[in-house]
Amino acid sequence: MTILILIALAAGIFCGRFLFSAQAAALAGDLSDWILMLLMFSVGVSVGTNKDLFRRLRRMDLRVWMVPAGVILGSMAGGALCSLFVSLGFWESVGVSAGMGWYSLCGVMLSDFYGADVGAVAFLSNLLREILSFLTIPLAVRWLNPYAAISLAGATSEDTTLPVLIRHTSAEMVVYSVVNGVLTSAAIPVLLRLIYDMGR
Repeated sequence: MTILILIALAAGIFCGRFLFSAQAAALAGDLSDWILMLLMFSVGVSVGTNKDLFRRLRRMDLRVWMVPAGVILGSMAGGALCSLFVSLGFWESVGVSAGMGWYSLCGVMLSDFYGADVGAVAFLSNLLREILSFLTIPLAVRWLNPYAAISLAGATSEDTTLPVLIRHTSAEMVVYSVVNGVLTSAAIPVLLRLIYDMGR
Protein backbone atom coordinates (compact mmCIF):
# COMPACT_ATOMS: atom_id res chain seq x y z
CA MET A 1 0.00 0.00 0.00
CA THR A 2 2.75 2.45 0.97
CA ILE A 3 4.71 1.66 -2.19
CA LEU A 4 1.62 2.28 -4.32
CA ILE A 5 1.02 5.61 -2.56
CA LEU A 6 4.60 6.71 -3.26
CA ILE A 7 4.35 5.58 -6.88
CA ALA A 8 1.10 7.54 -7.28
CA LEU A 9 2.73 10.61 -5.72
CA ALA A 10 5.77 10.35 -8.00
CA ALA A 11 3.54 9.87 -11.05
CA GLY A 12 1.51 12.92 -10.06
CA ILE A 13 4.66 15.03 -9.68
CA PHE A 14 5.90 13.87 -13.08
CA CYS A 15 2.55 14.59 -14.79
CA GLY A 16 2.25 17.96 -13.10
CA ARG A 17 5.78 18.91 -14.10
CA PHE A 18 5.87 17.68 -17.69
CA LEU A 19 2.41 16.74 -19.00
CA PHE A 20 -0.43 18.70 -17.43
CA SER A 21 -1.35 22.31 -18.02
CA ALA A 22 -2.21 24.72 -15.20
CA GLN A 23 -5.91 24.18 -15.96
CA ALA A 24 -5.53 20.40 -15.67
CA ALA A 25 -3.70 20.81 -12.38
CA ALA A 26 -6.54 22.99 -11.05
CA LEU A 27 -9.06 20.33 -12.16
CA ALA A 28 -7.03 17.67 -10.35
CA GLY A 29 -7.19 19.80 -7.20
CA ASP A 30 -10.98 20.08 -7.50
CA LEU A 31 -11.29 16.33 -8.10
CA SER A 32 -9.18 15.56 -5.04
CA ASP A 33 -11.69 17.45 -2.89
CA TRP A 34 -14.56 15.37 -4.27
CA ILE A 35 -12.60 12.14 -3.88
CA LEU A 36 -11.82 13.08 -0.29
CA MET A 37 -15.52 13.75 0.37
CA LEU A 38 -16.40 10.37 -1.13
CA LEU A 39 -13.81 8.74 1.12
CA MET A 40 -15.23 10.49 4.18
CA PHE A 41 -18.76 9.44 3.15
CA SER A 42 -17.69 5.81 2.83
CA VAL A 43 -15.96 5.95 6.21
CA GLY A 44 -19.11 7.51 7.68
CA VAL A 45 -21.24 4.69 6.27
CA SER A 46 -18.83 2.12 7.70
CA VAL A 47 -18.82 3.80 11.11
CA GLY A 48 -22.59 4.41 11.09
CA THR A 49 -23.44 0.76 10.44
CA ASN A 50 -21.23 -0.38 13.32
CA LYS A 51 -23.64 -0.25 16.28
CA ASP A 52 -21.02 -1.56 18.68
CA LEU A 53 -18.77 1.37 17.77
CA PHE A 54 -21.30 3.91 19.10
CA ARG A 55 -21.52 2.05 22.37
CA ARG A 56 -17.74 2.20 22.64
CA LEU A 57 -17.72 5.88 21.67
CA ARG A 58 -20.00 6.70 24.60
CA ARG A 59 -17.56 4.90 26.89
CA MET A 60 -14.49 6.74 25.58
CA ASP A 61 -12.53 8.49 28.28
CA LEU A 62 -10.02 11.32 28.23
CA ARG A 63 -7.95 9.58 25.56
CA VAL A 64 -10.16 11.12 22.88
CA TRP A 65 -8.92 14.56 24.04
CA MET A 66 -5.42 13.50 25.09
CA VAL A 67 -4.39 12.36 21.62
CA PRO A 68 -4.85 15.77 19.92
CA ALA A 69 -3.44 17.56 22.98
CA GLY A 70 -0.35 15.36 22.78
CA VAL A 71 -0.04 15.92 19.03
CA ILE A 72 -0.19 19.70 19.45
CA LEU A 73 2.22 19.90 22.38
CA GLY A 74 4.62 17.34 20.92
CA SER A 75 4.73 19.02 17.53
CA MET A 76 5.47 22.43 19.00
CA ALA A 77 8.05 20.98 21.40
CA GLY A 78 9.77 19.37 18.43
CA GLY A 79 9.84 22.71 16.64
CA ALA A 80 11.33 24.40 19.71
CA LEU A 81 14.06 21.74 19.86
CA CYS A 82 14.79 22.04 16.14
CA SER A 83 15.31 25.79 16.50
CA LEU A 84 18.62 24.96 18.19
CA PHE A 85 19.91 23.32 15.02
CA VAL A 86 18.42 25.32 12.14
CA SER A 87 18.74 28.89 10.96
CA LEU A 88 15.11 29.73 11.74
CA GLY A 89 14.29 31.72 14.83
CA PHE A 90 12.61 30.07 17.83
CA TRP A 91 9.07 31.25 17.07
CA GLU A 92 9.44 30.62 13.35
CA SER A 93 10.53 27.04 14.01
CA VAL A 94 7.66 26.46 16.44
CA GLY A 95 5.27 27.90 13.84
CA VAL A 96 6.56 25.55 11.15
CA SER A 97 6.04 22.52 13.39
CA ALA A 98 2.58 23.75 14.49
CA GLY A 99 1.38 23.11 10.95
CA MET A 100 1.07 19.43 11.99
CA GLY A 101 0.97 18.23 8.39
CA TRP A 102 -1.43 20.85 6.95
CA TYR A 103 1.17 22.11 4.51
CA SER A 104 -1.07 24.27 2.32
CA LEU A 105 -2.48 26.42 5.12
CA CYS A 106 0.75 26.56 7.12
CA GLY A 107 2.82 27.54 4.11
CA VAL A 108 0.48 30.38 3.16
CA MET A 109 0.06 31.74 6.69
CA LEU A 110 3.76 31.68 7.54
CA SER A 111 4.58 33.29 4.20
CA ASP A 112 2.31 36.16 5.19
CA PHE A 113 3.81 36.36 8.69
CA TYR A 114 7.53 35.82 8.08
CA GLY A 115 8.13 35.88 4.33
CA ALA A 116 8.33 33.45 1.44
CA ASP A 117 11.45 31.63 2.70
CA VAL A 118 9.81 30.56 5.99
CA GLY A 119 6.62 29.77 4.11
CA ALA A 120 8.53 27.46 1.77
CA VAL A 121 10.17 25.70 4.73
CA ALA A 122 6.75 25.30 6.36
CA PHE A 123 5.23 23.89 3.17
CA LEU A 124 8.02 21.37 2.58
CA SER A 125 8.34 20.39 6.24
CA ASN A 126 4.65 19.64 6.65
CA LEU A 127 4.43 17.91 3.28
CA LEU A 128 7.33 15.70 4.35
CA ARG A 129 5.51 14.91 7.60
CA GLU A 130 2.52 13.70 5.63
CA ILE A 131 4.63 11.59 3.27
CA LEU A 132 6.63 10.06 6.12
CA SER A 133 3.38 9.28 7.92
CA PHE A 134 2.39 6.93 5.10
CA LEU A 135 5.64 5.04 5.64
CA THR A 136 5.76 5.04 9.44
CA ILE A 137 2.12 4.44 10.46
CA PRO A 138 2.32 0.66 9.86
CA LEU A 139 5.57 0.51 11.84
CA ALA A 140 4.13 2.56 14.70
CA VAL A 141 1.09 0.28 14.94
CA ARG A 142 3.31 -2.80 14.98
CA TRP A 143 6.02 -1.62 17.37
CA LEU A 144 4.27 1.01 19.51
CA ASN A 145 0.48 1.44 19.51
CA PRO A 146 -2.35 2.90 17.37
CA TYR A 147 -2.28 6.19 19.30
CA ALA A 148 1.33 6.73 18.25
CA ALA A 149 0.31 6.09 14.64
CA ILE A 150 -2.44 8.73 14.88
CA SER A 151 0.00 11.22 16.39
CA LEU A 152 2.41 10.74 13.48
CA ALA A 153 -0.34 11.70 11.06
CA GLY A 154 -1.15 14.92 12.92
CA ALA A 155 -3.89 16.96 11.28
CA THR A 156 -3.94 14.61 8.28
CA SER A 157 -5.40 11.77 10.36
CA GLU A 158 -8.92 12.79 9.28
CA ASP A 159 -8.24 12.84 5.55
CA THR A 160 -5.14 11.92 3.55
CA THR A 161 -3.58 9.43 5.97
CA LEU A 162 -6.94 8.08 7.11
CA PRO A 163 -6.96 5.20 4.57
CA VAL A 164 -3.63 3.94 5.95
CA LEU A 165 -4.93 4.22 9.53
CA ILE A 166 -8.11 2.37 8.54
CA ARG A 167 -6.03 -0.39 7.01
CA HIS A 168 -3.72 -0.86 10.00
CA THR A 169 -5.93 -0.08 13.01
CA SER A 170 -9.45 -0.84 14.24
CA ALA A 171 -12.84 0.84 13.79
CA GLU A 172 -12.51 2.36 17.27
CA MET A 173 -9.16 3.90 16.33
CA VAL A 174 -10.75 5.41 13.22
CA VAL A 175 -12.98 7.45 15.52
CA TYR A 176 -9.96 8.63 17.50
CA SER A 177 -8.23 9.42 14.23
CA VAL A 178 -11.06 11.55 12.85
CA VAL A 179 -11.55 13.39 16.17
CA ASN A 180 -7.81 14.08 16.33
CA GLY A 181 -7.75 15.40 12.77
CA VAL A 182 -10.76 17.67 13.31
CA LEU A 183 -9.47 19.14 16.57
CA THR A 184 -5.88 19.67 15.43
CA SER A 185 -7.01 21.15 12.11
CA ALA A 186 -9.27 23.59 13.95
CA ALA A 187 -6.40 24.54 16.27
CA ILE A 188 -3.76 25.17 13.59
CA PRO A 189 -4.83 28.64 12.33
CA VAL A 190 -5.35 29.83 15.91
CA LEU A 191 -1.99 28.46 17.03
CA LEU A 192 -0.11 29.96 14.08
CA ARG A 193 -1.54 33.39 14.82
CA LEU A 194 -0.78 33.09 18.55
CA ILE A 195 2.79 31.95 17.88
CA TYR A 196 3.35 34.87 15.53
CA ASP A 197 1.93 37.37 18.02
CA MET A 198 4.02 35.93 20.88
CA GLY A 199 7.20 36.24 18.84
CA ARG A 200 6.68 39.85 17.79
